[in-house]
Order: sequence, then structure tokens, then C-alpha cells
Amino acid sequence: MSAPATLSAPPVQLTLPRPVPVQRVRKPKKNIPQTLAERTRVLMAARDYVEKEKPVPPLPADQLRIHADRLAADLQLDPIYSDYVGVLINNELWRETLAAVPYERRLLLIPKCLRVESKCPAPFDEFGLLCKQCGLCSIQDLQNEAERLGYAVLVAEGSAIVMSLIQTGKIEAIVGVSCLSVLERAFPYMEAAAVPGVAVPLLQDDCIDTTVDLDWVWDYIHLTSDDRTRRMDLGALREEVEFYFTPLALDSIMGPAHGDTERISREWLQRAGKRWRPFLTVAAYQALQAEPGAPIPDSLKKLAVAVECFHKASLIHDDIEDDDAERYGEATLHSEHGVPVALNVGDLLIGEGYRLLSESGFSSEQRVAMLQVAAQGQRELCRGQGAELHWTRNPRPLNSVEVIEIFEKKTAPAFAVALHIGAIAAGVDSHEDVAPVLEAYSKAMGIAYQIRDDLEDYTQGGVGAPDDLEAMRPGVVMSAGWERAQGDAKDILTSRWKRETTHNTAAVRQACIESGALDRCQDLLERYKEEAIRSLAELENASLKGLLRRVIGKIFNDTEIKGWCKEFEQANGVAPQS
Repeated sequence: MSAPATLSAPPVQLTLPRPVPVQRVRKPKKNIPQTLAERTRVLMAARDYVEKEKPVPPLPADQLRIHADRLAADLQLDPIYSDYVGVLINNELWRETLAAVPYERRLLLIPKCLRVESKCPAPFDEFGLLCKQCGLCSIQDLQNEAERLGYAVLVAEGSAIVMSLIQTGKIEAIVGVSCLSVLERAFPYMEAAAVPGVAVPLLQDDCIDTTVDLDWVWDYIHLTSDDRTRRMDLGALREEVEFYFTPLALDSIMGPAHGDTERISREWLQRAGKRWRPFLTVAAYQALQAEPGAPIPDSLKKLAVAVECFHKASLIHDDIEDDDAERYGEATLHSEHGVPVALNVGDLLIGEGYRLLSESGFSSEQRVAMLQVAAQGQRELCRGQGAELHWTRNPRPLNSVEVIEIFEKKTAPAFAVALHIGAIAAGVDSHEDVAPVLEAYSKAMGIAYQIRDDLEDYTQGGVGAPDDLEAMRPGVVMSAGWERAQGDAKDILTSRWKRETTHNTAAVRQACIESGALDRCQDLLERYKEEAIRSLAELENASLKGLLRRVIGKIFNDTEIKGWCKEFEQANGVAPQS
């Protein structure tokens, strides 16, 4: 069997994706939980509450308030969050109804305040903003994607317009983006018309240049009953995958360990790690099943562990080549056991990965395809690491594109291997249908993942992983800083790129910060996340598309709260914070 076309195609010239604007950060207020983890906790609690209590929509505002107050109290939330909790409960009441409504019978309502008001060239008519597709704000992407699916889209605020559309009988469900004050005013109209509606509150502190959690909006826009994974609990799935790397589970999946080398390799597999790659293998397989929630077969568990074997082997070798002393907050394997033992353990893990693939129990055609994918991924990873090692022999400043090319080869292949193997396990024909999208998605997500890690070296000091800044390795933040810096800062960064020790890490970090490199790289991170999202546009399998979209939100859970608008503050007597 020949390798999939996407794996043997000639390389494409790397270009940066088009800009995705990053809105200004604003001072948070207290109307909504201020961390993504807390908002997710409340969302899951609202989902459980609706499942248990089974309130019947449409709920009048006073009844919804009773449920919201009750859940807020159960969660020990400040009562000021009750409006937010009410929005989540109402969304969950209508979620499955919305999923059953065809896209062409839905309305997406976007507020005009998402635009960059000072630069927006779009005029207004009686129906709202007429977007000029300038790319300055998120309105363009939301409108284009929704209209591609078949939605009617309005960039406006005002119940009269919405009600007139509802009365035509052509709109059967609404996805609305707005601040809580506007949602509160619009609620009686939707409740009176019994129109299924879900709402995404703005993350803002003004009525201009506002922001919203795009992951949340995107999830609702694409919600469809064709996506059989929409009810999957990705948190629970990740916990199940994590269980595969406990001692007893590993012995069950891999067979008992024999000798010190195998024992050390199992201990290394059990060490801390995010397990994103085996998670992606299982998730891709599940998404392509007729029943995504069915029990995971033992054969798939072997594939998940194989993918992690490849990854953990690469970390051992990477740590040796870079002479890193710590990983996961502990001594690296070669620091603990010596370089010869560590090299041998890494080699063993690569062999174990191929063994598990070959012994997985899938058809011979599937196993050949998996082995080809894994071998190609290993080859790409080594090419990326080789480019970095070659640079260390003749260090020089690298620009952002050159660093991202290294990221593309070092990080993206592991994500691609994980997804390809999961899809192949679901069926060779299924894999061939989705392989090009998986390749593009993995490339963008892998680059974004590495940019995020690089940023953390500057904001968190490389917590949990080797610090590339401290080790004087190529990083996108330092490349962006070097491209923008002037004077003494330019000299400091040039010296560090040449791996000279004249300037300490604190001086390098400060030079990058003062040059605006962190903002530039945060923008790049958002661009590549958006690129991964866009890569899914041509994916026809609704279940895989929906799941991969939610995976991005799961991995990059870094949305910030920006506060609430002046209009809301004035209407409710909220004093501005100093």
C-alpha cells in the first residue's frame, strides 16, 4: 500500500497566515468568572444541572432566575454571577434543539461593537453593519463561516429587527453574541416567541472594540445533530487516556517489563506529561465511529501508548542533545542514569512504539499504513532537530519564519502522527478522506503549541519543561525581539543568538519585552490557532470536524476576561475601578 498523498507531497513554502487581530486587554470586573477553568467548571455544572433537573424551555425570566440562583448557591459562587449562570442554563436548555435545526434556518446575531471602531470602513443600513471584509476584527471570520454554512447573519443590536425576522417564519433558532445587559433586554422577546436561542456574553469593558470568546461562538455556530461527538466529555476522555500510563495499565497494554532497561522505560512513560498526543489518537478514532461514546477497544489503547512511546523517546534524545538537566521538574533521564543508559532507553521506546503498532490487532493494511505514518513522522522530527543542531554549530540570528520552520518539523509531526494513526484505526478509507485536513490541522496546531511554550519561557520561566531561553536555543520570541529591537537591545539579542554569554538571561528577556516581541508572538499564536480552525472548513465529517474544533479550545485554554461595558455600568450604578 502506498503512503497517503499528503505524506509524500513536496514541501510547501512556509508563509505566515493572515493576521488575526488581538484586541486590547481591559480591566476585569466581577460579573463573570475571570478564569477559563472557572468558566468551564460552571458550564459543566450547568450542563449537569439541566440533565438532572430537566426544566422545560422556554423558561420565563423569573423561573430561570430561580434555577440560576440555586445553581450559583450550590457552586458557592458570588450572587453577582447569577446572570451569567442563567445564560449557561438557558443555553443548555436549548442546546439539543439548536443542534437539530438546519443551519439555513438559523440566525447569527453579532454586535457591531466587535469592530475596531476607529478604523472600520463598513457603513450601516437599516439592518446593521455591512462588513467590508477588511480583516481588522473577528466579525469577518464569524460572518463568512456562518454564511458558508447557510446562516442568516446580522451585525446589529435591536430586538425589532430580530423579531421581524422571526415573524417571517424563516428563522427557527438564534445564536447571539452580546453583553449581559443586552441579553437581558432581548430575553423576553425570545422567550415569548419560544425561539431556541443560545447566547455568548462579550468579554469587554466598553461599547467599542470589544472581544468575545471565539472558541465558544464557533462551537455554537457549528453545533449540529450530525456531529455525534457533541456530547462527548473531552475531560473524561483525557482522564481515561491518562489512566493508560499507570503501572498496572501499562503492564496490561504492553506486557510485563523484563530487566532494568524496560523498567526504566516504563517509569519514564509514567512521568508527568500532558498526554495530548495519545489523547488525539483516541479522539480521532472515536469521532469516526458510528457510536463515539462506545467503550475504547484494547487495540486502540496499544496505539495510544505507541504514540506516547515515540514522543517520550524524542524527549530523551532531545534532552541529551541539548544537555538539559531537568524536565517535568525532575532530573532528565540522562542526568539520572547517564547518557548511554538514556540513549538505550530512548531507542527501546521507539522500538516499543513500532511493536505496539504491529501487534495492535488491526488489519494488515491498517498496520502498514500506521507504520508508514510513524516512520514519516520520525523522519520529519529528526530533520527539524537536525536543523536546530546544525544551527548550534554555526549560531546566527534567525528570523521568525526560520524558527517557525523548525517548529513545523519538530513539533507538528507528532500531532500529525497521532491523528493519522487514530483515523487509520477507524478505517483506511476513512483516513484517506480526511488525511489532507489532518495534515494541515496538525501543522498549524503544532506551530501554535510550540509558540505557546516559547512564550511561557518568558512569562512563566519554562515551568515544567526545559527553558529554551536559558539554554540559548532558537525561539520565536527572541527572533521577533531581534527583528524589532534597536540600539543596545539589538546588540544584546544578537549576542545571545550567537550563543555568547556576555549578557545574562534577564537582560535578554527584558530586551524582548521592551521590543514588543511578546505581543507579536501572542498575535502569531492566535494566527496559527485560527489557521488550524480554518483548515477544518473543507472537512465533511461533522463529528471529526466538531471534535477537532473543540480540541483546540481544550489545548489552548488561555482566554482572558476583559470586563464589562460602560453602558452596563451606567445602567446598573457600577462604580469604575481605579
